[in-house]
Amino acid sequence: MMGPLAGYRIIEVVGIGPGPFAGMMFADMGADVIAVDRAGQDAGILSVDINRRGKRSIALDLKSPKDREIFLKLCETADALFEGFRPGVMEKLDLGPDDIAAINPKLIYGRLTGWGQTGPLSDTAGHDINYIALSGALHAMGPKDAPPTAPLNLVADYGGGGMMMAFGLVCALLEAQKSGRGQTIDVSMVEGSSALMSIFHSLKASGMWAPARGVNLLDGGAHFYGTFETSDGKYASFGAIEPQFMQVFIEKIGLDTTWMNKHMDPAEWPALRLELEEIFKSKTLAEWEGLLTGSDACFAPIIPFWEAHEHPHNQERDSFIKVDGVRQPAPTPKFSRTVAEVKNSPARRGQDTDAILKELGINSEN
Repeated sequence: MMGPLAGYRIIEVVGIGPGPFAGMMFADMGADVIAVDRAGQDAGILSVDINRRGKRSIALDLKSPKDREIFLKLCETADALFEGFRPGVMEKLDLGPDDIAAINPKLIYGRLTGWGQTGPLSDTAGHDINYIALSGALHAMGPKDAPPTAPLNLVADYGGGGMMMAFGLVCALLEAQKSGRGQTIDVSMVEGSSALMSIFHSLKASGMWAPARGVNLLDGGAHFYGTFETSDGKYASFGAIEPQFMQVFIEKIGLDTTWMNKHMDPAEWPALRLELEEIFKSKTLAEWEGLLTGSDACFAPIIPFWEAHEHPHNQERDSFIKVDGVRQPAPTPKFSRTVAEVKNSPARRGQDTDAILKELGINSEN
C-alpha cells in the first residue's frame, strides 16, 4: 500500500527543527520528499535524526550557478517546496517565489519562520520560547507566583510551525488542483502558536480564565487537573474535569461525596488539591494503575518518552516502530486504505545526489 500523498514531490530546503519535522510528515504520508542539503555541510550534532526518515537527499551549493540550475530543474518536477530561512535569503539566491513561479507556476512555495515574512521582528533571530512569549502562550504556563515555565519546544516549533506548514501546504495543493496555480504560504510560529491558544481566548472571553497563572481550570489551579506524586516517587496525571468523571474517581477510592459540591468552586481548589496530593502519595503508581486504569476517572501514569512504547495501549496500536534498530514514533494519523509508512531510514546528506541528477537527465560528472 502507499500513503495518501504518494505521487507528490516536495522539496525541503533543509533547515533546523520544524522544517525537517514537516518534511518527515510528508514523507510518512508517501510523498517523495527531496531534502536539499547544503554541499559540504557536516552531519550536525545528531548521530540519529528521525526527522530525516523516508526522504531522499541531494547536496547542492545554491550559491553556485551550476547547482542553482540543478535546483531550478528540480523545481520544475515538484508540486511544492518549503524553506525556513530569514526573509530575503532565497531572493538573494534568485530562488524566491517569483523566480520559481516563472518556471513552475503551479508549485506551492512554503516559507516557515518564527516571526513571519513581514513585521518589525521578521529579520531578527529567535527560538520557540520567544515566539510563544509573543503569542501569549508562555505567559499562561507555570505555577502561581513564579515565572512562566519554559516548556519543551513543541508549541511554536512543531505545533505552530511544522504542523502548520504541513497543513498549509496540503491546503494549497488541494486548491491548486482546482485553479492550476501555485501560491506562497507565510507560516509564522508566533501566529501558529497563537492559533493553538484559541480555546484559552474563548475561556477568557467567557469569564472563565483569570489573569494569574496556576489558578485556572487547565493550568494546574484546579485540583482535578494536574500531576501528582505517588508513594514510590513516580507521577500520575489526573484530569477529571467533568463531574461524571470525578464521580468515578470518588467512587473508586471511597472519597466523601461532598467533594462534588466543591468541584467547580475555585475558592475550594487549593485545599482540595492539598488533599489530593496526600491521597496520591498513599499508593504506588502501579497500585493507582491497578485501581483506575480502564475506568473513566481520567487517569494515566506519567512515563518517560523512551518507555512509552512499553505501555499496553501503545503496543496494541503499534504506536511505535523500529527503523534500523532505532525506536521511534510511528507515522500518524492512521489511514484505513492509503496506509502511511516509513519508506527508508534517515537519509544521509547527499546520499541520493547521483540518482536524482540521473532522474533529471543531468550527468553528475559534468
